[in-house]
Amino acid sequence: MTALPRVAVARGDQVADAGALTAEAYLADRLVDADDDYERELRDAQRRAREATVLVATLEAGDGREVVVGTITLAPYGTSYAEVAEPGELELRMLAVAPEARGRGVAEALVTAAQREAVVAGARRLVLSTLEAMRTAQRLYARLGFRPVPARDWGHEDVRLLVHTWTPPAPPGVLTEVACWPPLRTETTSAGWRLGLSHGLTRRANSAVVLVAPADVAAAVDEVEAVYTENGQRPVVRLGRSPLEDAVAAELRARHWVTASETDVLVADLPLDGAAEACALECTVTNTPDDAWLDAYLAVKSAGADREVARAILAGGVAQHVAARRGGAVVGVIRVAYEQDWAALSCLVVDPLARRGGVGRALTLRALDLALAHGARRAFLQVEAHNAVAARLYSRLGFRPADAYAYREPAPA
Repeated sequence: MTALPRVAVARGDQVADAGALTAEAYLADRLVDADDDYERELRDAQRRAREATVLVATLEAGDGREVVVGTITLAPYGTSYAEVAEPGELELRMLAVAPEARGRGVAEALVTAAQREAVVAGARRLVLSTLEAMRTAQRLYARLGFRPVPARDWGHEDVRLLVHTWTPPAPPGVLTEVACWPPLRTETTSAGWRLGLSHGLTRRANSAVVLVAPADVAAAVDEVEAVYTENGQRPVVRLGRSPLEDAVAAELRARHWVTASETDVLVADLPLDGAAEACALECTVTNTPDDAWLDAYLAVKSAGADREVARAILAGGVAQHVAARRGGAVVGVIRVAYEQDWAALSCLVVDPLARRGGVGRALTLRALDLALAHGARRAFLQVEAHNAVAARLYSRLGFRPADAYAYREPAPA
């Protein structure tokens, strides 16, 4: 099986697999008996999937099949699966991992994915109940930012349940994000939207940002298309989760635009708890990317890109560029940019031959040291939703989901 679990909403046969796995895991842990009514409820994932969101973690077996090895349910307030949730909260229920898959980060991946789902859904808080004896689970919840709320503890018959909650951190906001990765040129449309124009290098520097509600959404999108077409670029719109952006999303769907990528915004307060450790790598820091830094970054991220365009984008705003060297050769790079009390981490690249050696972690911690020295109090980074390796690294350093957005563009002809 592959090393990292993949987590997604259960589909098709995965729903029944999730129900069977949940019951079998609870039986293996002696949390229920085979003739218990609750055991039948655990197996009935079909009903859960109709009322709530059932996530599954899968690992790839040797024959290429995706095998369900874990599951968790997110129950909205007011559903039959929400036992303690209050308005605006999502409740985590029925976390289960197959006994043979334990110790491989499956539970961590499921809870982290549930945090992301809560942010995407606009929930103000996650809540869960745990048995007093479940110390291992409680350590996981604490590591992922959950906090006990004794005033909400509850129980039934002879069972006492402890309530823990997690509240998403405040995101930096799109204007802070743009300031940390400024386009080479910006145009403001008549509707008040900002359009980044940077010769097409990175969607972040070449997308329209929806800032105000236009009187005519269709006309506003027409203008976006016209400006990008006039500049020889493909139109791209960045859409978050506000009601305003929902209206724009409806217009783009009507035009058959597609989602080009989905991005999570992760946030951490500085300094990180327990993250202080010495960096064994030789690191150099420059305000603008030198040729060695640029070579390392472009080789992995944008081979064939215009070097001077890339250099100009990366040098925008207030930023520092860190290169890690081993034996004189650059083995990884990272960029940290600043806006008010925020530090934005980006461009983390590790030479393929140096991966799995802690270079990415060391670079991230070095960048956070620079952020603290600069006076930053909070850090954020943007990571594509499918990048499980990066998400696990950042989660273990203390970054939590705070926001999510997608890039939309016209469907290929």
